[in-house]
Amino acid sequence: MIPELHQKLTAWRRHLHAHPELSLQEKETSAFVRDKLSELGIPFEAGIGGHGVVATLTRGHARSRVGLRADMDALPITEDTGLPYASKTSGVMHACGHDGHTAALLGAAALLAADSSWSGTVDFIFQPAEEGFGGSRAMVAAGLFDRFPMERVFGFHNWPGLAAGTIAVHDGVVMASGGRITITIEGHAGHAGMPHLTRDPVVAAGHLIVALQSIASRSVDPLDTAVLSLCTIEGGTAPNQIAGRVTIRGTLRYHREAVKDTILDGIERSCAGIATSFGVKVTPEIVWGVGVVINTPDEADLARIAAEKVQAPVRRDLAPSMAGEDFAHYLQQRPGAFVWIGNGELREGAELHGPRYDFNDEILPVASGWMAEVAKAALASNESTMT
Repeated sequence: MIPELHQKLTAWRRHLHAHPELSLQEKETSAFVRDKLSELGIPFEAGIGGHGVVATLTRGHARSRVGLRADMDALPITEDTGLPYASKTSGVMHACGHDGHTAALLGAAALLAADSSWSGTVDFIFQPAEEGFGGSRAMVAAGLFDRFPMERVFGFHNWPGLAAGTIAVHDGVVMASGGRITITIEGHAGHAGMPHLTRDPVVAAGHLIVALQSIASRSVDPLDTAVLSLCTIEGGTAPNQIAGRVTIRGTLRYHREAVKDTILDGIERSCAGIATSFGVKVTPEIVWGVGVVINTPDEADLARIAAEKVQAPVRRDLAPSMAGEDFAHYLQQRPGAFVWIGNGELREGAELHGPRYDFNDEILPVASGWMAEVAKAALASNESTMT
């Protein structure tokens, strides 16, 4: 990547960082992407699955087609970086690096537009609403793979704690599946000085939390991986009244469907037991999110080849993450691979979803270059298979 393009991408990334938009609200971000695609002379279609944009480049006569994806949405987190390009939107920040992903995909488009060595079609997928709001599912439902019939799809996520510019390629599972859990405990409210006349949902909630936290450690095979995190608890309005209702919310994650079944059984048994023990009503509800992100073998090999093309260090020994990624919906439709690109040193508070997180602009050449190279490698591989 020439320095001028790196500088341009850095400026674009920092503009996006300063103007974050939440999931389903990416109107200006989408407009910015469309403006830059027009500047690069790359045709696109907008309004796909919400604020989604898909740009398309075709060269030569090859029939093969590949997709590259970036996400565009930000998070409801208050930024604490003190950077000159910090978020100008109160309570919203790019705490996961989607600003960098978007800029990197624009960079890949620029690289491929200036490169005459390849033949085929590349679709650049700028996806909204990745942060738990079904952006990939919406794009697929809007006919993404019918309107843009790519044979393979690739993407990446920046990864704090992994050396800057290093590319991690997993064989198989990359990131977890899971769901969001809400448990409602309904008791009987009353005076705090007369607890015998109440059914206390707060006490029941305390026992339930302990019981649920034992599922992963005592019901799941130690050789498997599971997470059940209870993250919020709400109940009560006065310090001298026993509440009538408590709500617990959290998330569960796993890598295998069999583990999902074990967790569900544990939740149901724990809720039923607490309800009986404390004379309260306990209702668990789970909203299932993304599936497991699983790289297909041939595409993982292409991802590694592309990493070597951009002379990036490659790691193939990292364990999968328990974080989720809705790239899984694409991989349920097409073979592909999702890699991590190192963001550099992991600083306190600067983890993914941390208030002091920032995407490392120094990795933009590697990220854009890798996407461009994996597209070319996939097109060449597709074409050789077709012939």
